[in-house]
Amino acid sequence: MPVYTYRCEACGIQFERHQSFTDTTLKTCPECRKKALKKVITPTKIIFKGSGFYATDHKSPSGDTSKIKKAEKKEKESSSKESSAESKPAKSESSE
Repeated sequence: MPVYTYRCEACGIQFERHQSFTDTTLKTCPECRKKALKKVITPTKIIFKGSGFYATDHKSPSGDTSKIKKAEKKEKESSSKESSAESKPAKSESSE
């Protein structure tokens, strides 16, 4: 069940309440009994434990950079071979 945070605009009290998704939003303040409650949007509480769980437990192949590096290396090698082949003078055929 989600926890919602409420703040009263009249008296300033802030509190949390466990409510179902289908429950109606609270309107009346439990302290001053005025209809001045508003839901407060708070950041979600996430705690990451351990070191690098995302890299070891849920690593996707799309995040693998070793394949990209290998492809770049092959591309450089092939381009250097092509440029060295173009720079060598062609052997002329001697007529006998």
